[in-house]
Amino acid sequence: MLVDGREAILFASSDYLGLASHPRLKEAARRAIDRDGCSASAARLIAGNHSLYAELEEGLASLKQTEAALVFSTGYQANLGVISALTDSQDVVFSDELNHASIIDGCRLSRAQVRVFPHNDLAALEQLLKAEPAARRKVIVVDGLFSMDGDLAPLPEIVTLAERYGCVTMVDDSHGIGVLGESGRGTAEALGVSGRIDIETGSLAKALGGFGAYVAGSRTLIDYLINRARSFIFTCAMPPAVVATVLEALTVLREEPERRERLWDNARYLKSGLDEAGFDTGPSKTQIIPLMIGESERTMQFCDELLKRGVFAQGIRYPSVPRGTERIRLTVTASHSKADLDDALAAVTEVGRALQIV
Repeated sequence: MLVDGREAILFASSDYLGLASHPRLKEAARRAIDRDGCSASAARLIAGNHSLYAELEEGLASLKQTEAALVFSTGYQANLGVISALTDSQDVVFSDELNHASIIDGCRLSRAQVRVFPHNDLAALEQLLKAEPAARRKVIVVDGLFSMDGDLAPLPEIVTLAERYGCVTMVDDSHGIGVLGESGRGTAEALGVSGRIDIETGSLAKALGGFGAYVAGSRTLIDYLINRARSFIFTCAMPPAVVATVLEALTVLREEPERRERLWDNARYLKSGLDEAGFDTGPSKTQIIPLMIGESERTMQFCDELLKRGVFAQGIRYPSVPRGTERIRLTVTASHSKADLDDALAAVTEVGRALQIV
């Protein structure tokens, strides 16, 4: 891509499978524009509904192996809508400290009591669960794949705790859908808990190459959200062309598994090279690889020096991450060639040595 007029290899994109520029997705969008125009022009409960939405929701429910799904206009709206519709002041939400901002804001909007537990700390979570036996409804909400550290939530253990203490489980799988699991179904499939998560949300704008978001769960849950989730009710429906694009992406996901295989080959190759060079890549086990720097000024200096060498990877600072954990966030895609990865490794290593990080 071009960054301020300078050509650079992109390591800051969430287009993990390279579908955003796939010819079949572009053609699906063109056909939908010719047929249906550029906008839904209304909320779905007014006059903006379309058979394409139902088709996409059926496809997402099939992928996630749930009874039903509901499409939202953005991932932010999906998390706000679900949490605020399901909980109020009589309820308690247990939230990982590194959850996405949309989950945090959804908790605030719901007026529920919120208990934040240290990242992936199961013992701390269980202590909090024991202290809230009388709550009307208890919800444990986590990201499946955490977007800044690239690590996974311990879903098997979380599900066990939820079943023991009578909790609803909610997982935001925005960075896992299409990427994790043998079939690309996401974090639950990868960790062997498919069918045991009550609510899954996620983005359609990352590995699936489109835009919007989804909620997947029981038919009862989806019917309830249609009537109670304000961020669904009071917003314009996604443009039909975007819906058609994601529908095509679901087909490509099934028919081109080699994209997922290439992504994982690339992620392993880059992480191995970074580890060998002496970088601290945190707990990452996925396509999101942080280079831990720990200081804002050096982080942005690292970012600038990388760009001079033709690599665009964004520096991440507080408040996106806690102070002291500033990092360069590298995201790997299936579109990267081995030459791209080698160029990135050379540039990152050169800058790391110059700044005395390795």
